[in-house]
Amino acid sequence: MIVAESITKSFGDREAVSSLSFSTLKGEIFGIVGPDGAGKSTLLRMTAAILRPDSGRLTIDGMDVSGNPYSIKERLAYMPQRFGLYEDLTVEENIYFFGRLFGKSKRQIRAGLDRLYGFSRLGPFRDRLAGKLSGGMKQKLGLACCLVHAPDLILLDEPTNGVDPVSRREFWKILYDLLSEGVTILVSTAYLDEAERCNRIALMYRGRFITSGYPSDIKESIGKRFMEMKTTNPIKSEMELRKKPEYKGIILTGDTLRLFVSDLEDSKRKIKKILSGAGIKSISMTEKTPTLEDCFVHIVAEER
Repeated sequence: MIVAESITKSFGDREAVSSLSFSTLKGEIFGIVGPDGAGKSTLLRMTAAILRPDSGRLTIDGMDVSGNPYSIKERLAYMPQRFGLYEDLTVEENIYFFGRLFGKSKRQIRAGLDRLYGFSRLGPFRDRLAGKLSGGMKQKLGLACCLVHAPDLILLDEPTNGVDPVSRREFWKILYDLLSEGVTILVSTAYLDEAERCNRIALMYRGRFITSGYPSDIKESIGKRFMEMKTTNPIKSEMELRKKPEYKGIILTGDTLRLFVSDLEDSKRKIKKILSGAGIKSISMTEKTPTLEDCFVHIVAEER
């Protein structure tokens, strides 16, 4: 559905997207994961034909985005981080407004209302002002407005940022329902647990994809053992271990330290010696299965 070939976008001296190439399949959820400033929003805006790449080529279903921006926009829906709902209009008035922007007649919009209300569960609130909705309901209304013209491709820029956990789960259920209809979804997120729900993902850092693939493949690509340990002083333990180059990717979670190591038993001996020299005792050291977040922190640490 999407093919990007060495696309680059700069703002002044800052390169937001750097010679980036990737492709997505039709009917999949492709997730872009990365910290703030990684270039996720810029990439989505270029895909939505809002920004033009400085160089490179971007196509959607074989159509050049730069050469056919208006034709492309009829095929897709773009939902930015702050979707432009009109808060002084009701839920239904917003849906009609965005439907008319895409050239749909009132009759066509009316025919699709049941479907939009069905997945969003906004039917009972159709007469409520958008400004009176909760954060999660606003996001679902934003998605409903994006889908009123039945697009083939949906671009979502951190759609659940700041939304409560229950609404996040409901939002993703909607995405899976859309996926079953053959819609392609490109979503950016800072939540690693959401990335696990995508068919394929790319880890974006400083304008580039530093790795991509199926979540399970990314975990296996590390090629190292993952260790979890507890000590008598976890904060000081992290500080001491970070002085060693091989332990730069250590993660402190609560009172637990987590890190990738090349050799489990050898690392246990070395770490115990380092901690002992700092007056710290190790309580436990066990091998664990890493999460996607653990992998991301490790990959970024190596990239740096």
